[in-house]
Amino acid sequence: MENPTYIALSRLDAQQRTMDVIANNIANANTVGYQAQRVLFSDFMVQQQGVNTPPGGEALAFTQDLATYRDHSAGALTHTGNPLDLALGGDGYFTVMTPNGPRLTRAGRFGLLTDGTIADASGNALLDTSGSPIQLPAGDSRIQVAADGTISGESGRIGKIGVVEVSDQNKMTPEGGKLYRNDAATRQAPRPQVVEGAVEESNVQPISELTQMMQTEREFQFVTQFVQSESDRQQNTIDKMTQPQS
Repeated sequence: MENPTYIALSRLDAQQRTMDVIANNIANANTVGYQAQRVLFSDFMVQQQGVNTPPGGEALAFTQDLATYRDHSAGALTHTGNPLDLALGGDGYFTVMTPNGPRLTRAGRFGLLTDGTIADASGNALLDTSGSPIQLPAGDSRIQVAADGTISGESGRIGKIGVVEVSDQNKMTPEGGKLYRNDAATRQAPRPQVVEGAVEESNVQPISELTQMMQTEREFQFVTQFVQSESDRQQNTIDKMTQPQS
């Protein structure tokens, strides 16, 4: 008797999860290097035991929150003219050193610390191909970044930015809107495509996200009405069954 309500509640839970993911995407629509998240649902089949075969079969299909994954498509590039704003024209990630260890990112808005270290807005140092922070020599302020990541200044070659490729991007865990903890093997990108003076915008499409949010909200309201109607039906049945015989 409760099965329709339980099935509907599993759908409501899935729709609530969808709304949370969409809201997070919209909140990061202007976050440089952010990759949109998507949800993946599937049917969770439960076999009914000890009952006569009901119309439609013996299996109950619940909605299962199977996974949340990221959209790896590249965002649009915005040219800023700042030589320390860096974008990646192809696959790969920059590596920065955080207090919790190395992290990957496509948010290439960098600047200089007081000691000449190239770092992001949180002070995480940009790493080179050997995993060391990149530091400009004293008094060397004018730099150029080649497409392969080589950094040159007034005193000559300074280093090469480490751009890595990940063997399994599904093993990357987001930390905030820009950084990723990686639990998979990496390798240096053989042909990195570093674009100087540009940043990669979020790949979120706000209009598409808002449209999906409205559709999800309508479905949520429909299922909520179904749950309420099912509750009313059950209560009416109970009232009739417990009504004293005249």
